[in-house]
Amino acid sequence: MEDQIKQILKDKILSALESPLPELTRRAVELPRISNKAIAVIGMRRAGKTSFLHQCRRDLMEQGRNPRNLVYFNFEDERLGGLQAADLHKVVDVHARLFPPSREEKVVFFFDEIQLVPGWEQFCRRLLDSGTHEIFVSGSSAKLLSREIATSMRGRAWEILIQPFGFGEFLRHHGHVIPEDAGRLVARERAFLDHQFSAYLEVGGFPEAQSMGLADRRKLLQGYVDVVLLRDVIERHGVGNPTILRWMVRRLLGNPAGHFSITKFAADLKSQGIPAGRELLYQFLEHLEDTFLVASLPLATDSEKRRQVNPRKVYPADTGLIPVFDRSGKSNAGHALEVVVFHELQRRECSIGYWKNAAGHEVDFAVTTGSGERQLIQVCVSLDDPETRERELRALQEARKEFRDARPFILTLESRLPYPEMPTGVAVLPAWEWIL
Repeated sequence: MEDQIKQILKDKILSALESPLPELTRRAVELPRISNKAIAVIGMRRAGKTSFLHQCRRDLMEQGRNPRNLVYFNFEDERLGGLQAADLHKVVDVHARLFPPSREEKVVFFFDEIQLVPGWEQFCRRLLDSGTHEIFVSGSSAKLLSREIATSMRGRAWEILIQPFGFGEFLRHHGHVIPEDAGRLVARERAFLDHQFSAYLEVGGFPEAQSMGLADRRKLLQGYVDVVLLRDVIERHGVGNPTILRWMVRRLLGNPAGHFSITKFAADLKSQGIPAGRELLYQFLEHLEDTFLVASLPLATDSEKRRQVNPRKVYPADTGLIPVFDRSGKSNAGHALEVVVFHELQRRECSIGYWKNAAGHEVDFAVTTGSGERQLIQVCVSLDDPETRERELRALQEARKEFRDARPFILTLESRLPYPEMPTGVAVLPAWEWIL
């Protein structure tokens, strides 16, 4: 049995090294310049975590690293069932016998789905402590959610969040050139990007869904959600009443960028004869956020009490999920646009909240960037309608009284010029230009 396991490990290592790297769309994610940390690649299922591992391997090869020292190993293999943490050293030992290590170059292991092996964290920490290896880990399963890969390493991991394609990645995937200066394009080029951005809002950014028709895409994305619910929430947490969980998912994904109150949702369930405690509903929402299926946004305030009593705004992982769950037949371009802006702010690692005053005036995003700059961002499809324009500007002007040093922006769907005249200091941009 021992020899058989070692032969399987040998075959997998050699197969990964001999297989050509897949041709993949490059992700706009940079690795940190930091040593002695495992890189934990996290994100929703099917967003492209494994593809990113291969991108990192390719980058290291192009830097002159020996391909034999860049070892991709996927633990999702039925032949490795029952493998324990005490056995993990065999992967390192088998590789060392195949390719004796040198002092000049570290061996880099790309461990995919390693969480399937109980106790893997101690093994990875020990390997890091040896100073002879670098480690990438990635994966999510019913046994261990992807976000917990990093926390299980107890400070020895650096998180890299992989989301569905951003707009620039969408353009690159479809063979289009990303402009170096989006603000200096001619009318024909801007019209082309308007069209591509509308397509991006509709199709979304999941790599596998890019070339599918509407019916197949909906079936695929519905399958993604079903797998997340079954494996990452229901099985993992032993959910005894999945019906309530599925109702919550339909409510959240069917109302993208909408306000969501646990208290109100519990009351709605009760009115239909379905009792559900608020504590259980809070747990369900936390589980869904842990899977990256949804993300929630609190009120922008220094008051913890105000954050707690005000509803949160909830955003799906990708705009492609919106038509799967919203069957109203109405245009959801405005909500999709807000979802895209939210995820772009996440990519930029901004601190985000939404702003709202007692009169009900609301600004979509109150932002603090990594450099400390404060911004107020409104998102709307068009400024052509005077009532819409007045509503968006009124909320911005009210918020500026509280955030006096914040730069105000309005991001729109299209780049039709000229825009209506704005108050001094308010910048108007098509959202795709702001993203690019």
